[in-house]
Amino acid sequence: MLVRSGESVIVQGITGRQGSYWSQRMAECGTRVVAGVSPGKGGREVAGVRVYDSVAEAAARHQVDATVLFVPPMAAREAALDAVSAGVRKVVFLAEHVPAQDVMEVLARARESGAQVLGPNTAGLVVPGETSVGIMPGFAPNIFRPGNVGVVSRSGSLGTLVCLNLVTAGFGQSAFVGIGGDPILGTTTLDAVRTLDADERTHAVVLVGEIGGVMEEEAAAYVATMTKPVVAYIAGRTAPPGKRMGHAGAIVTDGRGSGESKVAALTEAGATVVDVPSQIGDALRAAGAQAGEPDAAVRSSVREASPSR
Repeated sequence: MLVRSGESVIVQGITGRQGSYWSQRMAECGTRVVAGVSPGKGGREVAGVRVYDSVAEAAARHQVDATVLFVPPMAAREAALDAVSAGVRKVVFLAEHVPAQDVMEVLARARESGAQVLGPNTAGLVVPGETSVGIMPGFAPNIFRPGNVGVVSRSGSLGTLVCLNLVTAGFGQSAFVGIGGDPILGTTTLDAVRTLDADERTHAVVLVGEIGGVMEEEAAAYVATMTKPVVAYIAGRTAPPGKRMGHAGAIVTDGRGSGESKVAALTEAGATVVDVPSQIGDALRAAGAQAGEPDAAVRSSVREASPSR
């Protein structure tokens, strides 16, 4: 899932401190934030946009392509279902510690409605030069700049480090997709890799994984079919079996989801697996990726699609 320039975004929970702050930061990145939603606080104005009591009310007055949820975990289910029921097709689900049964209900309803969900427990997504939706520092030019490398990461902090290393190495990003660190996710590693493989701005893909689960192994089968170079970094490879490392999904059982199994699967698929993030730039060059901005035709289409500000 990507949110491009020209697409309209609403912020659920905009009247809270984090919702208000990040709404302004997202707008600085070019994101077209058209409205906010906070039940019982409709009629206010926050971060330069009108606040509504429900997504349905906001959608009746604005084109709404995507929403981002700055709500506490126990309110996340109701907020997400409010968005899906109102016809929003892209939902960025930031909260962690959301009950598993709530996540499963949201994902089931989203599938029925044809909506895409990023998260939960995601830092969001960034299309440098166009949009930022979530809590990633898309406004920081030393971390994000327009380019041709797509990044997929389960971790927002690791993803930020990798993007910083890419810019330091002379590369920019076509997109960053933070899928989240929970065991149950709306967008998997495979989903995100497929999206970047189909994206014309993306000439190479960096996959930032971690121990636990089998998403990287499942993505490896698709990586084997790609013509774009893929470089991967797997965090937590030195963790002992059965040890939970930060994310709820980062636990290894019975050898499945181990760092070794992920490295083996990705290597066999033709990806270059590095030991530390600082090696990613050199690995991209060795795989044939070239630093630089998107093709001129793509840059032109971005400018034409960008809303006047």
